Amino acid sequence: MAGNLKEYERVILGIDPGTNVMGYGILGVRARNPVMIAMGVVRLSKFESHYMRLRRIYDRTVDLCSQYLPDELAIEAPFFGKNVQSMLKLGRAQGVAMAAALSRDVPITEYEPRKIKMSITGNGGASKEQVQAMIKRLLAIPDESILPELDATDALAAALCHYYESGKPVVAKATSWKDFIARNPDKVKK
Repeated sequence: MAGNLKEYERVILGIDPGTNVMGYGILGVRARNPVMIAMGVVRLSKFESHYMRLRRIYDRTVDLCSQYLPDELAIEAPFFGKNVQSMLKLGRAQGVAMAAALSRDVPITEYEPRKIKMSITGNGGASKEQVQAMIKRLLAIPDESILPELDATDALAAALCHYYESGKPVVAKATSWKDFIARNPDKVKK
């Protein structure tokens, strides 16, 4: 773990849900700089029952919330695939992870895979290997800390995407000059 949790302004838990492997990444923000605190995977293939896999996802997500006390959860949204059964199982895995975070009052933001890839690599169609290479570079992760499963760096990518997205200024959209003036009287010279 990179330091004491109290030294971070924010802690973001990233999750890449899956029914065989669930990736997770913990990102700390210190002096407006993102730092990897931890990353890992939860291997689920040892459980034959899909329901036991869901239980393990729930339990492990609660454990991560208790251990790292995240301020927010960034989770990858299931993408539309050709296999409806796989989509359904992936959606259940995501929902269980979300329910676990909500049970610990952790707010959730969901990101589409293309949005995460675009945020990290500048290419919404980037490969998992390209995402891993950029995460390694952006967060200065040493080679020996990189796991063979790409799910862990995908989870860190979700957390880093959330960090980038939540730092963007919110711009109020005015539908007319009259609306703009009404919302910004201090910016209008009389």
